[in-house]
Amino acid sequence: MAETRVDLLHLLEDLRDAYPGALEETILTEILANALDSGANRIRINTDSAAASVTIVDNGSGMPRHELRRYHDLATSTKTRGQGIGFAGVGIKLALLACREVITETRRASTHVATQWHLAARHKAPWRWVPPPGLVDTQGTAVRLCLSDTFSPLTDAGYVEAAVRQHFQPLLDPAFDTMMLSVHGRDIVFEVNGQVLGKHACAAPEIAPLEIYMGRKRKPQAFGYLYREPAPLPENRRGIAISTYGKIIRAGWDWLGITPKAGERIGGVIEVPALAAALTLNKGDFIRSGARGATYLAYRKAIQEAVLRQLAAWGDSSEQIEPARPRAMRSLERDLERVLLDLSEGFPLLAALVEHRRGGQRPLPLGPKAADGEPGYAGATSVPPFEGGAEAANVPPQPPAADGGDESTPPPSDAAPMDAAPAPPAHPLDLPDVKRKPRPARLGLGVQFEDRPDDLELGRLVESTVFINQAHPAHQRAVASRAEGYHIALTVALALAPLTVEAAAEHGFITEFMARWGEAVAKPTGKTVRRKKG
Repeated sequence: MAETRVDLLHLLEDLRDAYPGALEETILTEILANALDSGANRIRINTDSAAASVTIVDNGSGMPRHELRRYHDLATSTKTRGQGIGFAGVGIKLALLACREVITETRRASTHVATQWHLAARHKAPWRWVPPPGLVDTQGTAVRLCLSDTFSPLTDAGYVEAAVRQHFQPLLDPAFDTMMLSVHGRDIVFEVNGQVLGKHACAAPEIAPLEIYMGRKRKPQAFGYLYREPAPLPENRRGIAISTYGKIIRAGWDWLGITPKAGERIGGVIEVPALAAALTLNKGDFIRSGARGATYLAYRKAIQEAVLRQLAAWGDSSEQIEPARPRAMRSLERDLERVLLDLSEGFPLLAALVEHRRGGQRPLPLGPKAADGEPGYAGATSVPPFEGGAEAANVPPQPPAADGGDESTPPPSDAAPMDAAPAPPAHPLDLPDVKRKPRPARLGLGVQFEDRPDDLELGRLVESTVFINQAHPAHQRAVASRAEGYHIALTVALALAPLTVEAAAEHGFITEFMARWGEAVAKPTGKTVRRKKG
């Protein structure tokens, strides 16, 4: 008989490296996230630099004795995906790397127990039952971290407050009160060393609230705002921060694929509760495959539309979001768009990668009719700015929707047109600039190239772009034999298959994709048809 041994220290270090921030920040935010998941609405944090300890106490549901016992196992969880933002008590497990001992006390109904836990050796993390120290009053859970480092930043109340405000900004911003109340059911209060953290509203001179409507929903599924400052913002405030259940997941411009002209002066926050189900293990990113990946891409696309409209209204939208594409590549992308549009009827998860244009591809019947008779798009709606901010944002206020109406209905058709002179049909998001109209931004599937000589994959899907590995021998052979178009189409099909179907059905999807691509290439274009008729 042999015994399986686990290198706990190595496992915890790998888990720590999966998180983007500092270890102390990760421990604190994960413990707070688990407190919120337990239904707590008041969380008290007490730091003690003399004793090198920090204590977090919540008034959540607490844990029964058997749950506290399982709480010390590294690979168990009672959580349901999509119903919270913590993950299996990861903060407590990581705390073993930074603490002499971890004391956990929980109280629920008649159960009142506590444990002491520490990392004794590379392969041992023993825990034992101890008498409750009396940190919890009536119900909830308390965690006391006895830190190994006397100078740990977790003993500094200023550091703790800054970390809470940075990672849980929507919970401390009155603009999100309505949405946070619908998510958590109660107002959330943070307290550091007896001082309640007050809520701070955005004080930027230009603020533009945004509401995101998916499909024909009458209530917004996401809410947030953009703001613009006259001077450059600090690095950590630039770009759009996306949160779920009040916890910031990602921030910046890179994840959104948008580069404004003055991106250093523009920031924003948007809360999307539905994306809790699409979070990765470390809660620092989103899943990009399967149904959850399609959900993330659909919301990302809707947020792109809302942000681009507001940037255009401010005159800050870039003329070209992506680098110029060769003519042959643009033709290939049009063929791929046609294939995606056809396949989206049988594979709904592809809808997030389909770009709908006026007068071009037929739109899916998801949104209300636009004022000019063109089909509306089911996505993002930019709502009027906060009181007093309409002039600053240069966005005219819109009348509220009538009782029982659809909140995502566009303004009436008698609104003043933006351009007096007739213009060719454009993308719904193209708004006039002070000098000239910006080129349409690509919100559907894009194709780009990269060099990854050590990767055996032909390509990979990142957000809504398929990156072709041009260092792969198969790609080089395709270029040499002038079969690059076929190779790119096959690579796109391979990259989209994990997003669209289960693993067992991937072969069938790839086969149908390539068949539709062949039909799209064989079909004559509309211009050719008109020339023949003439």
